[in-house]
Amino acid sequence: MSTQENKGLLRFITCGSVDDGKSTLIGRMLYESKMLFDDQLAAVEADSRKWGTQGDAIDFALLVDGLAAEREQGITIDVAYRLFATDRRKFIVADTPGHEQYTRNMITGASTADLAVILIDARKGVLTQTRRHSYLVHLIGIRKVVLAINKLDLVDYSEEVFRTIIDEYRDFADQIGLEDITPIPLSALRGDNILVKSEHTPWYHGPTLMAYLETVEVDELRQQSGAFRLPVQWVNRPNHEFRGFCGTVAGGSVKPGDRIRVQPSGRESTVERIVTADGDLPLAVAGQSITLTLADEIDISRGDMISDAEKPAEVADQFEATLVWMGEEPMLPGRAYVMKIGTRSVSATITEPKYKVNVNTLQHLAAKTLDLNEIGVCNLSLDQLVAFDPYTANRDTGGFILIDRLTNNTIGAGMLHFALRRAHNIHLQYVDINKAARATLNGQRPALIWMTGLSGSGKSTIANLVEKKLYAMGRRSYLLDGDNVRHGLNRDLGFTDADRVENVRRVAEVARLMVDAGLIVIAAFISPFRAERAMARALLAEGEFIEVHVDTPLEVAESRDVKGLYKKARRGELRNFTGIDSPYEAPEAPELRLQAAACSAEEAAEQVIGKLRGLGLIS
Repeated sequence: MSTQENKGLLRFITCGSVDDGKSTLIGRMLYESKMLFDDQLAAVEADSRKWGTQGDAIDFALLVDGLAAEREQGITIDVAYRLFATDRRKFIVADTPGHEQYTRNMITGASTADLAVILIDARKGVLTQTRRHSYLVHLIGIRKVVLAINKLDLVDYSEEVFRTIIDEYRDFADQIGLEDITPIPLSALRGDNILVKSEHTPWYHGPTLMAYLETVEVDELRQQSGAFRLPVQWVNRPNHEFRGFCGTVAGGSVKPGDRIRVQPSGRESTVERIVTADGDLPLAVAGQSITLTLADEIDISRGDMISDAEKPAEVADQFEATLVWMGEEPMLPGRAYVMKIGTRSVSATITEPKYKVNVNTLQHLAAKTLDLNEIGVCNLSLDQLVAFDPYTANRDTGGFILIDRLTNNTIGAGMLHFALRRAHNIHLQYVDINKAARATLNGQRPALIWMTGLSGSGKSTIANLVEKKLYAMGRRSYLLDGDNVRHGLNRDLGFTDADRVENVRRVAEVARLMVDAGLIVIAAFISPFRAERAMARALLAEGEFIEVHVDTPLEVAESRDVKGLYKKARRGELRNFTGIDSPYEAPEAPELRLQAAACSAEEAAEQVIGKLRGLGLIS
């Protein structure tokens, strides 16, 4: 047991295009390394007869492709992790899908890998997905690559084919910066050059695949030699006598007595103890899960970073980053997404991409957005400061994912380049007169009444009546109307989904300032997307955002058609019109829903006023 524990560990992935033989290769490695029990071998032999593609022979891919859909289609969909060992080393291999649709799963598998085995079908050569996966391998920071040219048995073990593919691949690799490449000719199905040298390739004088994997040097010391980083995952307070900060060391090393800095707050202290389940440690290094206790009582929460005081992480809220888009729906500039970096989750807004990358030619192309599996460089703006390192310096503290607010799906993965200069130069200025003081002067509680609904639903009419009633009551208010705002603040915006997102973002920021001024703000906007209305709500304090859905059926709104817009949309003269060829996402739980078709505008306005009274915003 102790021998196994003391072995080194290599994490690697297999990637490449569809049907290049990734799963078969891993299955063959498990088989050849004697890592299969008799019952597993019997099961795969039975499955091979039912699902396999090799007649009566074992279909080694079935050892890895566990999903029914994978077996039926003969492709890998999800990431499959397998642990095996030889006399010299332990391995964790991630079999990643080759299909373009599942590129997101490949990124998941590659995120923790030390090495990539990129397979190429000898019959097909270098394909688009080969280039895409190679580019992603480089982006993610994997420095060592095995170029496994597979299925050589189907091209008569041709050295010429082998050399031609190597030359083509190296041309591409040189362009993206991949340098440490080891080409190996293989037949995963026949076992050629997996464990032992194949007699079919006498012209090949390099190592077998397993010999290379057993002996390749893993740069384990790289992260350990960097500056100390500990993203705080949990504050452990079992009793009043103990307060520890738990997490996995993401870089460098730490020992009792070291001076540390907590970020983003900037407070400093000294490490008192390094606590683990097996007792205190004299030293902790990257990769270890520990609990730190400090000499001073400092306010530290989940998501904070504990850094070396002499070499602290950077702190910023605006960045340039490379982004791999993994969402089915296109990325929308200006939309707020949840960004998870380390153990911290923040709200992030993405600008229009500076460019996207053509993975075949490596050209930088102009782009307004990013579609599924596209790679681009964008600026990000966060709603709060975060501690980070450039991705090239530390993969753990410089990598992030993006999550859709509504579906909670992971829709993007990114690598931080650097903080934007303006993020360092611009700081919040303290002012003595705050929102509470202004609200007291106005004699009211400020709030934002956000009225959403289809064009023609009656939003503007009801909003105007609400403001008149507030004025008559002596309340200080301001009405932001969608049409009026587009004559000034948003005159440069159109009606695409991206422009609609930006329209609402700008209005929400203006409304926030007005609420800060102590006003009751009424915003009447179609605002068709839930995500943007959620973003507007998040800008304000609890209880200050009142969502009012003016719920008018499409046929009623269309019958009114005061501006003739529906007629134009139906004729195809007006594109991206909400309710016709652009979606409207109705609120699921608004503070107030007005059935505007069943009551007059005056009655609807009274309902709004009644709601404000009920919430204690007015008396």
